[in-house]
Amino acid sequence: MMAGGRHPTHLRARKRFGQHFLVDDEAIGNIADLCRPGPNELLLEVGPGKGALTRQLLAQGDYTVAVEIDRDLVALLSSQLREERFRLIQGDVLELDFGQLLEEEKKEKLLVVGNLPYNISAPFLFKLLENADLISRSVLTLQREVASRIAAPPGTRTYGLLSVLLGMRAESRICLELGSRAFRPRPKVDSSVVELTFGELRSSLTYPATFQPVVRAAFAQRRKMLHNALGGLWKGMKPPTCSPDDWPGLETVATSAGVDLSRRAETLSVEEFAHLSDAMARVAGQLKEAR
Repeated sequence: MMAGGRHPTHLRARKRFGQHFLVDDEAIGNIADLCRPGPNELLLEVGPGKGALTRQLLAQGDYTVAVEIDRDLVALLSSQLREERFRLIQGDVLELDFGQLLEEEKKEKLLVVGNLPYNISAPFLFKLLENADLISRSVLTLQREVASRIAAPPGTRTYGLLSVLLGMRAESRICLELGSRAFRPRPKVDSSVVELTFGELRSSLTYPATFQPVVRAAFAQRRKMLHNALGGLWKGMKPPTCSPDDWPGLETVATSAGVDLSRRAETLSVEEFAHLSDAMARVAGQLKEAR
């Protein structure tokens, strides 16, 4: 028997880890086909579970590093997968140092694949963003609603924060649609497999630190016009030594960026958000330096 009394052949999904194991053989094969690492890429699997996808990846001849938080599943995988081409790390992937891992494995970029528990999807996507320079591609199985938001174009109902922030660093496409029957236990929602191809910034940013706050503020009140949604942020960017008479209105700054503040956040492209955030940061910085 294993720790906690769970026999290795009868491991059940744990709700606290949001586990739903992928059991559809065709889907597993299709996902594995998307994960062909290049010579300088390290294949990193997030949450291997019982190892269904892991076995397929290894069968393709790909060296694989897997990160699993459930110690019982780690024990199961350790006992069943004793290959030189496989490394298993027990721990929370949200705390994993991607740079250190690449250094240890003597690789340049990560190819990340995983059937993400729904409860860590958003934090993990932001971790990918933070480490975008270390990642070539990511193939993720996500709740369909989240996948739709990632791939949504401007002007659609699902276009939002994730669409813009990920869109700045990655091209996205939905590769597969998976119904709940593809998993055990069956989730209450359907899923999609999304491929993210990371690269250079989609639009140049002179002041990258301002980009995310502007996008967050815009979508925090997405039903409001940008003039109202960004008003509080713009007010907070005013240097303490700048007099009210010298502080320009947000409309003036937005006009210089080619953005009409009567629009709503979901209508702006990634490039327009970049132009607007740069304009705001540039004006605030110039006035601060002038003082």
